[in-house]
Amino acid sequence: MKEIIFDVREDEVNSDYTASAPGAGIHTEGDSLDELRANVKEAVEAYFDESMDAPLIIRLHFVRDEVFAR
Repeated sequence: MKEIIFDVREDEVNSDYTASAPGAGIHTEGDSLDELRANVKEAVEAYFDESMDAPLIIRLHFVRDEVFAR
């Protein structure tokens, strides 16, 4: 696996972040972007063991939902 992609969402109420890699089923969160990045790296290292091809690149895809009244 060359890269793994995480969808990142910010909770506007709590100002924290969640990240999910849909194809791999990896999920993590962080109170800040720096903490989220560290947690994503840790989650990827924990998920892939020596018998698996770990990704060389971790991509964070920021998803922004916008809700407004008409």
